[in-house]
Amino acid sequence: MKTFKSISIVAMMILVFTSCKNDKQPEVKTVDVEIANNDVSKTLDPNANYAKVEFGIDGMTCAMGCAKTIEKKMAKMDGVKSAKVDFDKRLAMVEFDEAKVTPKSLEETVTSVAEIYKVKDIKLVDDFSENKKTCKADCKMACCTGDAKKDKEACMKDCKKECCSGEKKAE
Repeated sequence: MKTFKSISIVAMMILVFTSCKNDKQPEVKTVDVEIANNDVSKTLDPNANYAKVEFGIDGMTCAMGCAKTIEKKMAKMDGVKSAKVDFDKRLAMVEFDEAKVTPKSLEETVTSVAEIYKVKDIKLVDDFSENKKTCKADCKMACCTGDAKKDKEACMKDCKKECCSGEKKAE
């Protein structure tokens, strides 16, 4: 019995010493990555008429999976100059060539990514909003007329939302 114990202990010691060596090198794998040439200036037409649209996107659940996937899909469209999706605001901002892209095709692209994404309130804009709004041309409110126009930021705090939008509906 003593010899069996001795042989077992020696076998265990050999096993421990041979399996616990830390000098094993990590396995290195190389992965081929396709790098897209995103030089937009080569593909954009300098004579094109570019428009900007903003629209809301419902159904996004995360910034990396949802928003970035939608943004990349729209940016790859022929005629799209820039595309940005803000997950926090649930807002997409796209600048595109009107001859090649329509607001309807942008909507179809978003919904083709996944059925859960719904586009709402597509509107043509002169500049992308960063919580900035301007008075409509026909606004008669005091905050949008006269001296108040000089300090628009102070004016917008007092002005009603329906007066301060300056947005055109997209087709």
